[in-house]
Amino acid sequence: MTLDRAVLAFAGVMTLLSVALTYWVHPAWAWFTVFIGLNLLQSAYTGACPAAWAFRKLGFKPGEAF
Repeated sequence: MTLDRAVLAFAGVMTLLSVALTYWVHPAWAWFTVFIGLNLLQSAYTGACPAAWAFRKLGFKPGEAF
């Protein structure tokens, strides 16, 4: 799995997790979903992605985006 796919999979899992927490635990977890969305937007514009940095340190090979 390339770094790009790992980051996209991680973003998808975190989004689904935040929606589940909002639904089953407390509505305030919606702010977690907002945080994920803002992080995705900033990484699209700046190219800086904390998840990509972490996955790179874990040994994932770079793809085309990161």
